[in-house]
Amino acid sequence: MLQRVIEFAKKNIPYLQPGFGPKRVKWRISININSTAVVEPYGDGDYGSELERCPEYPANLLQGGGRCHFLVDTLQVMLLLLDKKDDPEKYQEKHTYFTELLKMASNTIPELIVAADLFADSEKLQLLREHLNTSGAKPTDKAFFIVGGFDPLKNEPCLAWWTDFRESLSSSGNTSSQMLCFLSGDNVVPETTHPKISGLKSVGGRGQDILIGFDKKAFASFSLEQSTNCAMSENAVNCYSKGLDFLISKHSRTLAGTKVVHWFKEAIPQENDPLWFLSEPPELTEGAAQQSAREILESLRKGQRPVPANNRFYAMTVSGASGRVMVRDWMEGSFEDLVSRIEQWFADLEIVARNGEKSAPEPKFMAVCGAMVRDLKDLPAPTASTLWRVALAGLPIPQPFIAQALARFRADIIEDKPFNHARMGLIKAYFIRKGGNHNMCTYLNKEHPDPAYQCGRLLAVLASLQYSALGDVGASVVQRYYVAASQTPGLTIGRLISNAKNHLNKLDGGLAFWYEDQIAEIMSCIQDRIPATLDLERQSLFALGYYQQIAANRAGSKNNITNESKEGGN
Repeated sequence: MLQRVIEFAKKNIPYLQPGFGPKRVKWRISININSTAVVEPYGDGDYGSELERCPEYPANLLQGGGRCHFLVDTLQVMLLLLDKKDDPEKYQEKHTYFTELLKMASNTIPELIVAADLFADSEKLQLLREHLNTSGAKPTDKAFFIVGGFDPLKNEPCLAWWTDFRESLSSSGNTSSQMLCFLSGDNVVPETTHPKISGLKSVGGRGQDILIGFDKKAFASFSLEQSTNCAMSENAVNCYSKGLDFLISKHSRTLAGTKVVHWFKEAIPQENDPLWFLSEPPELTEGAAQQSAREILESLRKGQRPVPANNRFYAMTVSGASGRVMVRDWMEGSFEDLVSRIEQWFADLEIVARNGEKSAPEPKFMAVCGAMVRDLKDLPAPTASTLWRVALAGLPIPQPFIAQALARFRADIIEDKPFNHARMGLIKAYFIRKGGNHNMCTYLNKEHPDPAYQCGRLLAVLASLQYSALGDVGASVVQRYYVAASQTPGLTIGRLISNAKNHLNKLDGGLAFWYEDQIAEIMSCIQDRIPATLDLERQSLFALGYYQQIAANRAGSKNNITNESKEGGN
């Protein structure tokens, strides 16, 4: 898994070198040769701009206090812009060290002495802080500086000085003997601590979380300390941590308390990304407008869109827990298999729209997840993660998911809410993925052999008959009897059929004959096989038959068969 992250990092992250990394900065301090300065916003509004190659102090040494980064740091460190909660003594020590670094580097890079003099001048710093206080700056905002036309971040001798200085720090602070690197297999001096991973605060993390770390004796073995229990070279650690940070920042989406990160061995444009279709069908880009996700997936499968040959996908599900990065799932496979499985996902979910005239739009993945709960905030993270694996790996849908969807379907019936397309599609997909011939169709299947499906159809016809005969009577036959009919049809259906005779007498001849034919046709399919009770799966078939018959009735409303706006309470 980490090897795949490293491969991605090496291909996609510029300046992937230990001691350097990207930082998002919001302020630029422009210093004149006479050691005066102005501070101005840098980049795009509230977000600033990312600098790709900023010096980074070794994380294990930085934690000891009194140290800071070189050239780029927070306004707390560089200008002593502090909040009331900040410790002045702590940041004064960091600021002094920041200035000392500039003075040491100025022996090689003379231009830096001008900056060192400015940052050591308390009166000039006070003027800069007063300006920042009126500009909405936050102490934690990051800044960098230039001296006249000299930008130290673009000066190779300056960056080379930092590389040499940092190596001297690392060599003096690491006394471990050589070990085999878990990722490269090389004989290396392992890093004792690993950088923290960013971007998981919204999914249970602290904002800076450890993926690999051994801070408890129970985690250690063979008298090894800290991260020597998982020996990795500085270069390997730098690659996987930078790569994972980049992926979480640029290639992830939040999924019910987790982050799903995905990428491809060979990069492809978003309009050809099957995993993007899974979350955001059907209109993704201007070029994909007017095409459904399934149409685009079919063109990918047939090779009608340019994609790299023999490509592979990688998908990782992560979250934070007690300061640690938790890897919840890992998947990889061929691009062709991924396209086929997501295409099949949409095919399995395809269901007639509630108006009966065409298929419902392809649902977003989170809409399918939401079909099982009243509100998405109630969706457990394991449920979403499991369904994500179901979609990507072509697996069966767990039966508990259908129990939840069925419970929400019943609740909507009783509360007279519109049908949820994703919920009905999920029920249909369950039977398809279960295997065997379950006679699943997108539209109404009049020949379905299971009496449970036909009983659901019958209830839909009886509900339509009641409305045609009596109009709006408040609580309809569906709202009153759906739960009983779907669980114990043997006790309920006969009574509803008997009551239907009274409704037929209130209709004119043509419409009465039409309803009689409908009831007779369904009863001929059921014959004498009305089940006494229905288990969970057959209750789902009942719901599917009821829904598809309602949709068929609504499609036929143009012929005055039934009123489209009020059928069965939905």
